[in-house]
Amino acid sequence: MPEDPIARRFERRRKEHQLGEIAKRSLPREDLEAEEKLLNETKKVDPIRAERKPDRNAPCPCGSGKKYKKCCGAK
Repeated sequence: MPEDPIARRFERRRKEHQLGEIAKRSLPREDLEAEEKLLNETKKVDPIRAERKPDRNAPCPCGSGKKYKKCCGAK
């Protein structure tokens, strides 16, 4: 019987979370506190949204200076 892909994805995320927790414990307490403080103080910004999809040869709205087709349009 094939394995459930959703269950496999949740299991992978659980393992990644466990590895992150192990990595956090290996850092000095001062570093963890400084990182938490920085994360809490960092101002959240909204992503830039284009009104409509730009033409393929127009400059990319992300501001990279590339054409849309070579930057965000390639994804």
